[in-house]
Formats: sequence, C-alpha cells, structure tokens
Amino acid sequence: MTLDPDLFSDCGTDRPLIRIGDKWTMKIIVCLRDGPRRFGELIVPLRITAKVLTESLRAMERDGLLTRTAYGENPPRVEYALTPLGRTLLEPLAAICAWSAAHQPEVLRARSA
Repeated sequence: MTLDPDLFSDCGTDRPLIRIGDKWTMKIIVCLRDGPRRFGELIVPLRITAKVLTESLRAMERDGLLTRTAYGENPPRVEYALTPLGRTLLEPLAAICAWSAAHQPEVLRARSA
C-alpha cells in the first residue's frame, strides 16, 4: 500500500488540526459545553497550570473557538465561553469519546500484549 503524498491536501494548513488535536483544547471545550466559566472554574477540574491554561485559552480565542468577556467590576471578572464555531466541535468530540469508551478494553489488551 502506498500513501498519496497529498493525502492531507484537502485539510489546508495543519495549524487548525493541531489545535483541535491538542490535549487541553478538547478538555476546555468539555468544560465550557454547559456555558461560560471563569478562569478558576476551569483550572480546578482540568488540573492544569495557570500558564498552560492561559496559553491554551489565548490560542483558542485567536482561532475563534471561544470568547473572553471581561467585566468592568472590582475585583475584575473574566468569563470564557464557546463560540458557535467552538460548539461545532461538541458532536465530533462526543463521537470520539464514545469510540474511546467502546474500544477501551481492546486498546488496553493491545497495550498489555
């Protein structure tokens, strides 16, 4: 079997694919699926460092997957929410999670072999 060197030509640039495949992007999307959350409400369930969370949120905002809303309050309050584009990832992510759950025993057997 030979692989076509242009196999991924329909994907265009690799950058969006890298973001979607990033470990933290998918976890952040799951955390935001039910609505906006503050930074502290993301850091606890994700068990992520503040630096990595900040970098991930900025990259996702830049890619149009989430919005950052800063409120003019004291103390300052910032919320993150999925954009309509970000919400389009919920269905494929659910399919990946279902596949993972269905095939976990097979994967674990393969790993131990």
